[in-house]
Amino acid sequence: MADLFPLPRHFNAEAKRLSEAGITTWAALANLEEAQLRSLGRGGASEARLIRLRGQARLVVDLDLAPTDAALLLHAGIATCAGLAQADPHRLLQQVIRLQRQLIGPGAVWLDLPTLRAWMRRASARLASRSPN
Repeated sequence: MADLFPLPRHFNAEAKRLSEAGITTWAALANLEEAQLRSLGRGGASEARLIRLRGQARLVVDLDLAPTDAALLLHAGIATCAGLAQADPHRLLQQVIRLQRQLIGPGAVWLDLPTLRAWMRRASARLASRSPN
């Protein structure tokens, strides 16, 4: 599984705590429980930021997304496979492109509808493959 580091600079405290705890991959971060996040947050990291990073990690792991793509989805309000599977693709595409313009600038490579639909299919398949128990 892909290495978690380096994280953006604004996550320095969180990166330090995760590294100290031996959490060095997206998969390890995705599997953290609430209590573990609280404990890491008490050591100088922001629990809210750790929760966002875990959401990003779950999208990375569950959907095999690049961390930057998962971060864009999070900024667009998509934090789970269920949220992505149920989203309106056209509306979500517009929202993500607006975010790309704001965060990356006009030179960004824009997300396209076929790619977004492929992510949505993966999210639906992931949900369907989960056991109902």
